[in-house]
Amino acid sequence: MDAFLTSLFALALAEIGDRPQILCAALAIRFGRIQPIIWGLALATFLNCLISAFAGSQVNQWISEEPVQLFHALSLLFAGAGMLAWRRPVDLLDKWTMGPFWTAFLGIFILQLGDKGQFILAATAARTDAWAFAATGGWIGVMIACVPAIILQEKLAKLIPVTAIRRTGGGLFLFLGLVLAMSAWGLF
Repeated sequence: MDAFLTSLFALALAEIGDRPQILCAALAIRFGRIQPIIWGLALATFLNCLISAFAGSQVNQWISEEPVQLFHALSLLFAGAGMLAWRRPVDLLDKWTMGPFWTAFLGIFILQLGDKGQFILAATAARTDAWAFAATGGWIGVMIACVPAIILQEKLAKLIPVTAIRRTGGGLFLFLGLVLAMSAWGLF
């Protein structure tokens, strides 16, 4: 249950105001159809979460506890830095002509590859034998962050303080990452 909840909350927080959330809202506006965008998001995120969690479970088998904890610390530190740093604009996939589902599925799948959420999820799965729970929690966390963006579109930015959430979340990830890193090095 720890892996499920950790990945759920971490990915839900990490995705607020992030590029997948922005792309989801933009695609919903562009196509004017919500359901195909949600299904594309759901499938792309599900596959990415499975890949990340399975890869993390393999790391768990290769290395001992301290390096796994350091891996988790680094994933949180990079996520925190990413949430506080400038982001390049999101490619809104205007030239893609595949329809709403395929544009959402492929665009979000590609966008999530190597994203901070993928590293957080892999690091969370590396700490446990229950990688499927980590994948499920991560998938639900991304859905919690992105589905409201699809439904509410540009209204979401007016309803929630995205900048404040990103700054607070980034600081929280940096703090937790530092604590985990110090613990992995035996300084705590």
